[in-house]
Amino acid sequence: MSALSHRPTGAPGPDPGHALTPSGNLRRRQLTSRLVLSGMLAAAGLAVGVLLTLLYYTAKQGIGQISLSFLTSDLPPYNGVGGGIGPALQGTVEMVMISTLIALPVGLLTAIYLSEFAGPVAAGLMRTALDLMAGLPTIVIGVVVYGLIANRFGYSGFAGGVALSIVQVPLIARASLESIRRVPNNLREASDALGVAHWRSVVGVILPTASNGIVTATLLAIARAAGETAPVLFTSSVFPLNYQLDPRHGMASIPMAILNMMNSGYPAAIDKAWGAAFFLIILILAINIAARVWLRRSERRRGL
Repeated sequence: MSALSHRPTGAPGPDPGHALTPSGNLRRRQLTSRLVLSGMLAAAGLAVGVLLTLLYYTAKQGIGQISLSFLTSDLPPYNGVGGGIGPALQGTVEMVMISTLIALPVGLLTAIYLSEFAGPVAAGLMRTALDLMAGLPTIVIGVVVYGLIANRFGYSGFAGGVALSIVQVPLIARASLESIRRVPNNLREASDALGVAHWRSVVGVILPTASNGIVTATLLAIARAAGETAPVLFTSSVFPLNYQLDPRHGMASIPMAILNMMNSGYPAAIDKAWGAAFFLIILILAINIAARVWLRRSERRRGL
């Protein structure tokens, strides 16, 4: 017989609400959970607040400079009278294109090898190398590329593109690796069941499925490279005030134009530096938003 059958007649039964009453330990856990959640919300709010402050102050100082003439005119002289950021915008776009053409195949092939072909030891070593590259100060990258290229062949847009590609490679590789890993295993198994060679499965099945994530990774890497100053400071910082389309020569860039105009000390040049800074922030913000929207829409189409 159960223990309840030995309970004396008329004795009070178990209180059904007792199990729902928080004990002291449960109350401490709930309090800890609320404190941690509040801390996370405060940290997120602080991060967003810093971004909004930067946007507001930069827009307040520089939005009045933005115009078609400002975005297309030659760089201003040292005193900042006249001119715009046309050559700097063209140089930034050209160097970022060069760097992306170098970094995209290197980063993508690295991600494919890590995901599909590398053994545990090789994968661990390569992931460590990517982490080190991602955390490497960009000024070190600029100094190294200066010693290898710019010091021997002179300042050039190509040297700046090589330096920026080193910044992009770990970003593209790690983000592409995560996208490839998210490809459902049943696609790989179906391809293997049909007797398709593994490399053909990668090219014909895995990469097309992960292509949206790879595009997103590339856009985010482009946004990162567009705002870098240190790599181009040591590789392409000597440039004319007018347009220079030949990447074998020094080219202007928006970050370097901002630095030079701020260092001039002339009010007109500083005002143009604020305008260039505001445009650069908007450009990077637009690329990041486009990348997020692209990824969200592609995941929605795939039902993820």
